[in-house]
Amino acid sequence: MKKRGVLLRTTLALALIGAIVAFYLLDLGRFFDLHTLKAQQIQLVAWQEEHPYLLAALYILVYVVVTALSLPGAAVMTLAGGAIFGLWRGVLLVSFASSIGAALAMLVSRYLLRDWVQQRFGKRLQRIDAGIRRDGAFYLFGLRLVPIFPFFVINLLMGLTPIRLGTYYGVSQLGMLPATFVYVNAGTQLARIDSLSGLLSPRLIGAFALLALLPWISRWALERLRVGRLYRAWPRPRRFDRNLVVIGAGSAGLVSAYIAATVRARVTLVEAQHMGGDCLNTGCVPSKALIRVAHAAHEARSASRFGIEGCEPQVDFRKVMQQVHAAVQSVAPHDSVERYRALGVDVRRGHARIVSPWCVEVDGEPITTRAIIIAAGAEPSVPPLPGLAECGYLTSDTLWQLDELPARLVILGGGPIGCEMAQAFARLGSKVTQVQRADRLLRREDDEVSDFVRKRLEAEGVNVLTAHKAIAVEHDDACTVLVCEHEGNMLRLPFDRILVAVGRRPRTTGYGLDDLGISLDTDKTIESNDFLQTRFPNILVCGDVAGPFQFTHAGAHQAWYAAVNALFAPLKTFRADYRVIPAVTFTDPEVARVGLTECEARQQGLDIEVTCYDLAELDRALAEHEAHGFVKILTARGKDRILGATCVGRHAGEWMAELALAMKHNIGLNKILGTVHAYPTWAEANKYAAGQWKQAHKPERILAWLERWHRWKRR
Repeated sequence: MKKRGVLLRTTLALALIGAIVAFYLLDLGRFFDLHTLKAQQIQLVAWQEEHPYLLAALYILVYVVVTALSLPGAAVMTLAGGAIFGLWRGVLLVSFASSIGAALAMLVSRYLLRDWVQQRFGKRLQRIDAGIRRDGAFYLFGLRLVPIFPFFVINLLMGLTPIRLGTYYGVSQLGMLPATFVYVNAGTQLARIDSLSGLLSPRLIGAFALLALLPWISRWALERLRVGRLYRAWPRPRRFDRNLVVIGAGSAGLVSAYIAATVRARVTLVEAQHMGGDCLNTGCVPSKALIRVAHAAHEARSASRFGIEGCEPQVDFRKVMQQVHAAVQSVAPHDSVERYRALGVDVRRGHARIVSPWCVEVDGEPITTRAIIIAAGAEPSVPPLPGLAECGYLTSDTLWQLDELPARLVILGGGPIGCEMAQAFARLGSKVTQVQRADRLLRREDDEVSDFVRKRLEAEGVNVLTAHKAIAVEHDDACTVLVCEHEGNMLRLPFDRILVAVGRRPRTTGYGLDDLGISLDTDKTIESNDFLQTRFPNILVCGDVAGPFQFTHAGAHQAWYAAVNALFAPLKTFRADYRVIPAVTFTDPEVARVGLTECEARQQGLDIEVTCYDLAELDRALAEHEAHGFVKILTARGKDRILGATCVGRHAGEWMAELALAMKHNIGLNKILGTVHAYPTWAEANKYAAGQWKQAHKPERILAWLERWHRWKRR
């Protein structure tokens, strides 16, 4: 079927090329010349009087063919319509003929080129396609109304978009009507016309341009009317206490407040619990501190591989947790109340509630504000598992209250948090069982990455159970048991503590969203547009409540857009850019990813090349006895442009940054290969991967000639 489609496309393309070549070789353009038309006008008018319907049909046919093939002559054909058929019949015939021809040209472009364009540039075109689906009729109408844009170019380009045929035809007919009228009317006065250039004066083109703006102005006015009605129910203060109120002092909220204070806006930051949010207090910082301690225990246990007498480390878990809390305390001043007050931020400790688009109450005290940013973060998701609530389960929030190492730990979930904690607690001495409902760990990664992490966890003693569905938690006098189902069989897993790590859900309740009618998306994040604005343009979101990522760095990235849009709209607004968002899972070895995975690229139908470099070949990895992992880079076929990369290895999150930088600034593999990397470093893996790509694209013909030349020089 695929071969047949290629054959049909090739045949059609050759036929079109043949028709266009014949047009020029046979000099058919002479029949579409203004002077030829003026010379033949009397005969054509006479023929029209004798055979009105036949000539009209032939006229439409020729016009459609010329337009569909994007041949020059449409302007003269339009003049001919007026000269032969008169104003109103000419307008009628030209309007339908030009619209039919334009639709055919668009379909030909779509059939021949769209699949190829999507394969090569699909990722880049996603936003354009979304815009066309939403506003395609407006774009097309504006282009059609301004004759300065060649209509045949519009036909070809629109064929590459997902605009519907019916929409394209209808909008084209309506949009081309004013210019059609001008040209047909000029055709009725053919004897006075010496050239086509004088038909459209700058004033007339300007009038068309203003007409093209009419739908956009109307749409803007309707949107202003909608927003005005929306705000009408909420009295607007004459003066505001603040330029901005930020709800939540996690990563996204802190950055938002910082930016506002930097540009000298009056900003209030409200936090009900701990400054720094989940990342500092219960997420990134304590988990990485625990992972570091667990790594030290693992190094001591496996020291014999370096020629050092190894021993089983004696883990004092209370002291381990003291180290974790000390790490949190050492970072805390960066996010402290004192620091942000020194920056000029009004920090309030209390519960915030939005009572109107212009007012936030903090523990009942109202603060009026021109804009509000919601950065309330997320909380652990807990499944409705029978018996779970009674067993004193742990989450990523409450885990840090432990003061005893669980002898038997069950972890529900196979995502990044579940994998990181499974490895850390196993290294500290717990007997860990990890239960994952899906058929593999780390479902957002490629299969080989999931398999790599699973094998590493199992090698360190973690009992990994994928495709196991948790059914219930049962209690008896002897122990507490997790009951699981796998392929129709029941499995009972006794445990001392259970950690629920099945994901996190945005905090979207308790601060007034329902009262304002602000709705949620299907993923339970707060519904917002590309500018991070909710249904109220002055109420914005960022971080975990905004989605689509739950990363500290993604929240900070969004915070810039939210703060700038909140403070400077409508003078200037920016669409949030998610093209290059890296992610790291801090297992050992680490898993770092940026851009597309191979699975995602295949699902999108992109034509890609995959280049892999095994760390077993990297000198630094060999020297440290850590030659485990790989670099996997996705590029567009035949190009060195990076579409995505996955790095698995020691400190992968650090040396993956080079690839993220390359993607952000369109630096290809050739330039990475040409960059000097210090030896021996982990980052050399990127260069060697680029070298493998280059080896696969070496110019064989040139090399063959060089071989002959060198052979000749040896004579």
